[in-house]
Amino acid sequence: MSCSPFDLKDYFLKELPDSERRQVEGHVRECGQCREELERLRRTEASLFALREEEIPQRIAFVSDKVFEPTAWRRWWAAFWGSAARLGFASAAMLSVAILVFALTRPPGPRATTTASVAPAEVQAQIQAAVDKAVQQSELRQSVRTEKVVADILNRERDVMASAEDVIQYQDRRLGTAEAAAYRQSSGVGGPQ
Repeated sequence: MSCSPFDLKDYFLKELPDSERRQVEGHVRECGQCREELERLRRTEASLFALREEEIPQRIAFVSDKVFEPTAWRRWWAAFWGSAARLGFASAAMLSVAILVFALTRPPGPRATTTASVAPAEVQAQIQAAVDKAVQQSELRQSVRTEKVVADILNRERDVMASAEDVIQYQDRRLGTAEAAAYRQSSGVGGPQ
């Protein structure tokens, strides 16, 4: 309500203290606009109480519900996958069938020779030949690695000597030949040029 400092809804719901309630009642007797607003609130309350109480539906049925209902096959399939015992039995049965099919359809292969038919001397000779071959391959790999390491060291030594020569040449230019000769003798690097 715009003309009263009190809210008519609070008055209507009986939420105002007695002193303020008497002030609102006095104002409503004099103000036609507030009296009309209070009458509208009373009619709204009466309308709400006139409505019949009904239970709220739990779920509304739709025409398309049958579309979403799973088929009998899908229900059986879901029940099958949901049961650990059935899955275990089906897995064991499939494995048994696979082993049986493999055993029945496998082509006969050559029979394995027994160890009794091979002479111990032949076995020792084969083992010794395999060991000798492995040792030769290992020694060959090791010699290739050694040669590579030696080549790398020689290349580095050449690079160091070249760097020392560059330093000596730089010293020759900077200090003069007499001092560079003394430096050559003290470092032991480079000979007469």
